[in-house]
Amino acid sequence: MKIQKIYLAAAICLVTGVAGSLHAYAQTHLPNQVSAIRDPVRAAPVMARNVVLVHGLWADGSSWGKVVTILQAAGLHVMVVQNSVTSLADADAQTRLALAQQNGPTVLVGHSWGGTVISDVGDDPKVSALVYVAARAPDAGKDFATLTAEFPAAPVHTGAVKFRGFTYLTEAAFTDDFANGIPHSQAEVLYAEQEPFGPNLMKARTIAAAWHDKPTFYAVSEQDRTINPDLERFMAKRMNATTIEVNAGHLSMISQPQAIADLILQAAGQGK
Repeated sequence: MKIQKIYLAAAICLVTGVAGSLHAYAQTHLPNQVSAIRDPVRAAPVMARNVVLVHGLWADGSSWGKVVTILQAAGLHVMVVQNSVTSLADADAQTRLALAQQNGPTVLVGHSWGGTVISDVGDDPKVSALVYVAARAPDAGKDFATLTAEFPAAPVHTGAVKFRGFTYLTEAAFTDDFANGIPHSQAEVLYAEQEPFGPNLMKARTIAAAWHDKPTFYAVSEQDRTINPDLERFMAKRMNATTIEVNAGHLSMISQPQAIADLILQAAGQGK
């Protein structure tokens, strides 16, 4: 009996040691743009064949282009919402219209301000999981500005300018802060395409906070200069989200599309 216990203890030590060595090797040798992963214990995600993507401010649906290509290659049906940034009500309605066109479980993804939209409409029964990409995650009926004030302001906001009530970013703020981590020539194109947001958009509050009830995933942008990365970490932790940290600026779906697509695939029950 003593010999059996000795063998068992030796086996446990061997397995533990091998696992630890492999983990250490992976941390120091394997190339990866994802520097940290926090995966809460939760039920396996529902298998989903559909993905709906919602863009944020100063952007449009084309910002999802690289991620769309990867998801389609994986066999998923993908729809990008060209959502309004003049009112939350309009953006919600446009996103609900996209969800209505899906057949079966659907992963709903929001970038930046798009996280406000998916929080508000993610209670749709078709939504199987929510994915936040450097995104806002407001609680229902709460003033999100009060929460952001608890963290140092991100640099991009010093370059926000108004014209006839609409808010734009200056060229320097857009290319250096909003699109940091992206080649300058590409950032200049995105700057030319930016969509200003309406005067009442930031005053709108969500009715729902679907992240309380749906499986939730979050991609923190470590180099974000638009939303404070610590605020992103706070929101991800508050949601108990499966979380990755990506070595990217605010537009991680453009600079690191594979990492973002992999997280969406995980939310769809197809990832690691």
